[in-house]
Amino acid sequence: MHDASKKAVSTSAAPAAIGPYSQAISCAGWLFCSGQIPLDPATGAMVEGGVPEQTRRVLENLRAVLAAAGLTPADVVKTSVFMTDLTRFSEMNAAYEAFFDTAPPPARAAVEVKALPKGSLVEIEAIARHK
Repeated sequence: MHDASKKAVSTSAAPAAIGPYSQAISCAGWLFCSGQIPLDPATGAMVEGGVPEQTRRVLENLRAVLAAAGLTPADVVKTSVFMTDLTRFSEMNAAYEAFFDTAPPPARAAVEVKALPKGSLVEIEAIARHK
């Protein structure tokens, strides 16, 4: 039986929260990761480039948060992808597919939004399961 109390997960290997939230919360065997945007954790600056570069940075930030909880991308069961332009979905999807390269890939939702924090083009949140 997993502990049902919630615990914040944090790492300096991913950008610090830019508001009143945690990078992730571990609770009852699950890890709920807040949305990651394409900030370089070392500088706090937005990465250069477009959707492919931003997606790769977002996923590397997500990898760092997962690692802080002792998890890997293979432990992710669900993601939500937010984009400011879904006509560029295939660009995001190529980087996403390379990141989640184990079968089965996580369940996913992808939605277009009007804007994302700091002008990013992509944000991804995830739910993972502890083994």
